[in-house]
Amino acid sequence: MASSTASTGWYRGRVKAVPSGDSLVVMALTANKAGPPPERTITLSSLMAPKLARRDGQDEPFAWGSREFLRKLCIGKEVAFRVDYVVQQIGREFGSVFLGDKNLAMLVVAEGWAKVKEGKQGPQKAEASPYIAELLRLQEQARTEGLGLHSKVPGAGEASKRNLPPSAIGNAGNLDAVSLLAENKGRPMECIVEQVRDGSTVRAYLLPDFQFVQVFVAGIQAPSVGRRPITSDIVVEPETTSDKTNGDVSSEPRAPLTSAQRILASTASSVEVAADPFALEAKHFTEIRVLHRDVRIVLEGNDKFSNLIGSVYYPDGDSAKDLALELVENGYAKYVEWSASTLEDDVKRRLKTAELQAKKNKLRIWTNYTAPPTNSKAIHNQNFTGKVVEVVSGDCVIVADDSVPFGSPLAERRVNLSSIRCPKMGNPRREEKPAPYAREAKEFLRTRLIGRQVNVQMEYSRKVSPGEGAAATSGPADSRVMDFGTVLLASPTKAEGDDTPAPASSATASQQAGVNVAEMVVSRGFGTVIKHRDFEERSNYYDALMSAEARATAGKKGLHSAKESPVMHITDLTVASAKKARDFFPFLQKRRKIPAVVEYVLSGHRFKLLIPKETCSIAFAFSGVRCPGREEPYSEEAIALMRRRIMQRDVEIEVETVDRTGTFLGSLWESKTNVAVALVEAGLAKYQNSFGGEIPDGHLLEKAEESAKRQKLKIWENYVEGEEVPNGSAVDNTKQKEVLKVVVTEILGSGKFYVQTVGDQKIASIQQQLASLNLQEAPVIGAYNPKKGDIVLAQFSADNSWNRAMIVNAPRGAVESPKDKFEVFYIDYGNQEFVPYSQIRPLDPSVSSAPGLAQLCSLAYVKVPALEEDFGQEAAEYLSEHTLNSANEFRAMIEERDLSGGKVKGQGTGPVLVVTLVAVDAEISVNAAMLQEGLARLEKMKKRETKERKTAIENLEKFQEEARTDRRGMWRYGDIQSDDEDVPSVRKATAAGKR
Repeated sequence: MASSTASTGWYRGRVKAVPSGDSLVVMALTANKAGPPPERTITLSSLMAPKLARRDGQDEPFAWGSREFLRKLCIGKEVAFRVDYVVQQIGREFGSVFLGDKNLAMLVVAEGWAKVKEGKQGPQKAEASPYIAELLRLQEQARTEGLGLHSKVPGAGEASKRNLPPSAIGNAGNLDAVSLLAENKGRPMECIVEQVRDGSTVRAYLLPDFQFVQVFVAGIQAPSVGRRPITSDIVVEPETTSDKTNGDVSSEPRAPLTSAQRILASTASSVEVAADPFALEAKHFTEIRVLHRDVRIVLEGNDKFSNLIGSVYYPDGDSAKDLALELVENGYAKYVEWSASTLEDDVKRRLKTAELQAKKNKLRIWTNYTAPPTNSKAIHNQNFTGKVVEVVSGDCVIVADDSVPFGSPLAERRVNLSSIRCPKMGNPRREEKPAPYAREAKEFLRTRLIGRQVNVQMEYSRKVSPGEGAAATSGPADSRVMDFGTVLLASPTKAEGDDTPAPASSATASQQAGVNVAEMVVSRGFGTVIKHRDFEERSNYYDALMSAEARATAGKKGLHSAKESPVMHITDLTVASAKKARDFFPFLQKRRKIPAVVEYVLSGHRFKLLIPKETCSIAFAFSGVRCPGREEPYSEEAIALMRRRIMQRDVEIEVETVDRTGTFLGSLWESKTNVAVALVEAGLAKYQNSFGGEIPDGHLLEKAEESAKRQKLKIWENYVEGEEVPNGSAVDNTKQKEVLKVVVTEILGSGKFYVQTVGDQKIASIQQQLASLNLQEAPVIGAYNPKKGDIVLAQFSADNSWNRAMIVNAPRGAVESPKDKFEVFYIDYGNQEFVPYSQIRPLDPSVSSAPGLAQLCSLAYVKVPALEEDFGQEAAEYLSEHTLNSANEFRAMIEERDLSGGKVKGQGTGPVLVVTLVAVDAEISVNAAMLQEGLARLEKMKKRETKERKTAIENLEKFQEEARTDRRGMWRYGDIQSDDEDVPSVRKATAAGKR
């Protein structure tokens, strides 16, 4: 025993159990070897306390009171004891025990809870307490006062006997466990633990009815203590009582046979089973906390064999501790799901967290535990602060790191919120719709985080396969790494504070650094907590997240509600045709300023906007303001500025027009500030108002550009007063080339098309002359026979308008029917179609006979496939869709004139203008756009090429390379064979032209 004194025979120890009113189990204060400390059962010398109930089912009078007096007096306390004598026949030690300076035997006798027996005379006279005289005196005093079992109250003895139910005196099967559970589930019950079977199984009396129950501790399982074979050690107490001293009674060493001991005896086997590692230590751990202690048991459920499952709480000072949690935290038990299912979520979470920590620390039963391989890896010392510039989804944000210089590619860091999962946003280009509550989760974060200062604590990274995870994007087939962390909102508003739990439920560090954004999301029901495997890294605030999810579930919020998420039908005009975008133009133009949200920054001056009131998303560009193009200097910095300034912000726009690609042009304000002015002022854009017209805040844009030029900022760093700095586009040096303002009227194959010059007075004059004609009656058959090459008036089938036309082909012989067909070419527009004789009139003398106003053009520097070639039809359709619109004006820069005068069917002779075609306010030319879409390829560069032509082709090469890399159009199946010569292909004109 610990603290022994060999010379005096006194030992010190701690009372572990009190089996009866006159015996104690004392364990050593320290152990000299591994395992539980040694212990000894000491019976108080010369005392005999009343016996507790045995198989006859009845206590001796005052037996329970006697045991309770001694139990409450010394259980768990430190005592000093000495062995006075030993009765070898029963292997029992009798001794004197002191609690402080008080002799326990004297205290028991003085209160009347045990009788004193005088020792034997003669040779065995030593078998008596050395304090026998004082004990006899105290006994006589207790008798006189009528204390304890000496009570003089009539019937007191009978009244002191417990009325024990069948479960306490017979087979434990007599207990109706199902009914007991139904009556008391979830209700704390006062108990006294009588036996600990193993670390996670206790047997106890339920007070005040003394039902004897065996309870498996819910949620855990301790190692098995094994099984010993049947031996003579198990002695059945005889039913008779004796007046002899304890030394003469042939009885079980510890205590009278109880129901618990009968259970143990009934399970004895002739086969020995060794105890599991740390089983005895786990049992001892439980014993020193609950054995013979007043505890509370909460019945949680039962298994299929009607075994009771419950939680056990024992006192520790002024608080109560959960036995299951203590066992798991100290590595004496493992978490088991089958019984944990009866517990509340918070309790399960604490047990799982405790087990994980025990595994990491390799405590006791986890000494040899090796975590299986994982795709998660902890991130250390990567905390930073910054502003949120984008909310990708409910569980993914992009934060601009304050410590990284502005404009650097490393400034923006993608942070996936640790340990939570929100609904996926989908992908409109793959026709994937957002999952329920995905939009709500993203909008919830957008309104609270965009532009706000946050503290980020990076926690772990994880390898994921393509498509996995909330923020997954399309990419290569191999895995990629996602970084996870906790985002803490530094200074939340009152509304944001309402979304988070009370401070007591979160980690102290979290409260100091700010409000946990993930906790906000989960508490509103917009996300769920990931159930990590044991070895996976997780959020440092995992407990708080689990609590938030429990609250959201209880409150039936968001994903946990029975309601379906609100459906919001958004028309995405960025992936629709240009015609559909133009259909929306009147609705957007009629309103002065329109509220919008910037969904994405496509370039420094072009954005994707959501218009909530019109339920549509549009492509929007600044009117008259252009930033450097892709891969040009300062293009990335312009994008970075716009992301910081307006990304996902609430803005106002004013729409002025829509271009050929379906992009809306206008002005944009954020916080009543014209954003284009800030862009120009920073030297990241030019103000271009080539075609005149009023642009809101145009004077401010001019001043901003002048200021940037004076300071030589960014794109103006090499600016010299009076010189124009080229911006790297394919269209440069416009002062040396003729530029026409045109509208496209007809598309042919091979990249050829007809145009009319904007503002040509001849066009207006001829249209006025045609409008004044009265062409009601058809010519009399035979009276008028137009021939090939004649100029006539023909009625265009698309809009029934009368126009000048040339006869291309006529029926052989004279006209015989009004339905005879003539092929005509409209010389002012370039259209060609078959017209019946009834829709042809001779050219009226009042109509001008001037040459046709339609000018044939060809795209410069590129080869477009003919209609009969692969992708020829697609190329013509693309050109038609992006040029044939009366609202669209183009600049046609004449690179050269083809004077070969080759005859084209119906078009007559004359020069073909080889042009670079650029729409008003467009970023790139139509020539470049055709290359970019893989619908054209560059002409081969000749050996002796002019510097100007060589520069133009080199400027266009990046657009072709982009199409080649992305396998667009004609590059879909790899590189294509190039021709040695560029042979122009002439195709028959269609009748889909303009009027």
